[in-house]
Amino acid sequence: MAGQQSNDKRHDASAARPSPSGGASGDNQARKRLFSKELRNMMYGFGDDPQPYAESVELLEDLVIQYITDMTLKASEIGSNKQGRMVVNDILYLLRHDPRKYARVKELLSMNEELKRARKAFDEPSKGLE
Repeated sequence: MAGQQSNDKRHDASAARPSPSGGASGDNQARKRLFSKELRNMMYGFGDDPQPYAESVELLEDLVIQYITDMTLKASEIGSNKQGRMVVNDILYLLRHDPRKYARVKELLSMNEELKRARKAFDEPSKGLE
């Protein structure tokens, strides 16, 4: 019975937690969870249980969304593009003091360019055959 009370308290505590949007947690429940599946897999990959608590996944997702929102707002404030649009260099500028994140972004951008070249090379011969 004590274990049941502990679980009930955990659910009550998560219900009282405000959402990143500043609304009540009821608003948070209505919001679609975008990264739940990926976060569960990542949590398991980093040593968590194969089926982590839903509250843990929701909290982590709230943190991820808050981080993405903050970085996007900061990048849009920098606004190196004259049209007011955010560009990749704005993100790189924000991450310049974090070597791990900066290197990872550069690596992902490089892989993205490599994939684009591979797709283009794959598509070009088929265009010539048509």
